[in-house]
Amino acid sequence: MTACLDISGLSATLGDGRRILRSVSLTVEPGEVRALVGESGAGKSMIGKAVLGVLPPSVRIVEGSIRLEGQDLGALSPRDRRRVIGAKTALIPQDPLTALNPSRRVGPQMTDRLVHILGWAGDRADRRVRQLLDEVHIREPDRVMRAYPHELSGGMRQRVLIAAAFAAEPRLIVADEPTTALDVTVQKQILRLIALLQKEHGTAILFVTHDLGVVAKISQKVTVLYAGKVVEEADATRLFADPRHPYTRALMAATPRYTDPFASLLPVDETVLAGLAAEIADADRRWEAGHG
Repeated sequence: MTACLDISGLSATLGDGRRILRSVSLTVEPGEVRALVGESGAGKSMIGKAVLGVLPPSVRIVEGSIRLEGQDLGALSPRDRRRVIGAKTALIPQDPLTALNPSRRVGPQMTDRLVHILGWAGDRADRRVRQLLDEVHIREPDRVMRAYPHELSGGMRQRVLIAAAFAAEPRLIVADEPTTALDVTVQKQILRLIALLQKEHGTAILFVTHDLGVVAKISQKVTVLYAGKVVEEADATRLFADPRHPYTRALMAATPRYTDPFASLLPVDETVLAGLAAEIADADRRWEAGHG
């Protein structure tokens, strides 16, 4: 079976030549949820942006490939690449307020994708949006479609974005820390909704997060990143039962325990970080020697 997403040996640099992604390889099978885990700056969101074709102008892919259902995105013209990415992928962004246009009503923002990607007429698109809003448990969908984003709560805005992501039946959704801006109670509801819709629609998800608790709830496989480098990947069950890389073990040890709220937080050990830094510096020297 062809993988939904296949990233092979992906390296990316900034304008000054510094690598920010280091030979990243991973696959997401059809209908699978793969989590990308790591601290801030690990390169999680950058991988998601590379898949969606929205890397910042200062970032350049210098090596490797990204394939969507077997299609090499790098081999396509910019126009064809946008067409394939638009038809096969969608995004659930981190901040539901800034992701929506404040000057447009919610309904037209949701139907845009159906009209432009699937070519549906307005009435048909409206019916689909109402159905999806019902699926994400939003009451009075007609009222919500007429509302402006600021008239909705944070949880409702995130539900709108989840519905919009699933609207055109994408093969892959990149969920970029979609619960970060929400309080804990709403986070739980949103995760449950994403998991439910993912199963119903059979959509593959690349789930970007720094929250290991989220990973345990929603993913089948996990890729752990540090400074743009994959340090460990495994089935979620195995990873939590038997983390093998010192950095993965350190991340788990640093996670707050709600069962013991007064326990001291354990930062990642400096010796672990020093070992990783030396490993990455050596890999970068060898890479630069081969690309000089």
